[in-house]
Formats: sequence, C-alpha cells, structure tokens
Amino acid sequence: MKYCAFLRGVNVKGTNMKMADVCQVFKDAGMKEVNSVLASGNIVFSSDKNADELKTILEKAMSEYFSYEAFLFVKSQEETGKFWNSIPFEKRDELHIYGFVGIPGVEKVLMEEFKKAGLVENERAEIINDIFYWQVPKGNTLDSAFGKVLGKKGLKDQFTSRNVNTFEKILKKF
Repeated sequence: MKYCAFLRGVNVKGTNMKMADVCQVFKDAGMKEVNSVLASGNIVFSSDKNADELKTILEKAMSEYFSYEAFLFVKSQEETGKFWNSIPFEKRDELHIYGFVGIPGVEKVLMEEFKKAGLVENERAEIINDIFYWQVPKGNTLDSAFGKVLGKKGLKDQFTSRNVNTFEKILKKF
C-alpha cells in the first residue's frame, strides 16, 4: 500500500535534517519506493504494514537517527487524496489555504481555538470530512491570532499543517 508520512519538526533546531537522509532512514526501516516531496517533511513510500505500525516504526527510526523526538502522521494514498479533494475555499492569489493532518478529533479542537481567536479580514476555517482547513491572507499566517495559537505547546503533538498546494504535489508522487 502507498502512504505519505507528514513529519512535524523537520526544521527543529539542531536536527539539520536533509530529505536525502530522511529517505535513507525510511529505506533502512524497510520502506519501499521512498521519495521526498519538497523539503518540508513529506515522504511518499510503500509498505505492507498498517499506518499505526508504520508510525511507531518510523518515529523510532527517525528519533534514533536524528537524536530528537520524532513525530509524524502516516496517511494512505486515499486519505491523502481527501485533503486535496475536500478543499472548501476558492484558491486566490492573495490567500493561503492550509489543511491540517492530525490525531482524530483535532479538527474540533482547532475550530474551537479558531472561534476564540481575533480574526483578520478573509480569514476563515471549515471542517470538511474531518479535516480542518484554514484560509488566511498571505503575510498573516504567523502574525494572526490563530496562527499564534498553533504554536501552543499543548497542541504540538496533535497536528501538522501543509499548504493545500503541497497535497497536490504529494499526490503526483504516488
């Protein structure tokens, strides 16, 4: 079966991760057809194991190789396709749209946090197929009230986000 691993913390200070090294760790852990997508921690691969087993195996391998606490999400090709096919917002040049990959139920937590945050013009969020999507004007991603919430320590192991254009690039690698 084909999968995508969405790594969180690829740019963790001191890890100095190169995608070629990450791919080698995946291969050494028994994954096949390993390819990186962009330099942001998206690895497409195949395996006969299920997603839960893969998460455990790959987090351990990454943690040992890079000497940090690895955290990743493993989604099947079909699940990854849902991120691209469920985008609720019209794409516009002046806006970013993010999809959030995370633990079950994190979309509800994110929506609660979004509703509490002070919003900027054209900032919106929706949950489609249990996926949280966030639209924000370019240049406001890190400065918006909700963007700052995303960095909370209590949330860090519950999700990772990707610009929705990344999902299209991932799907082309399958």
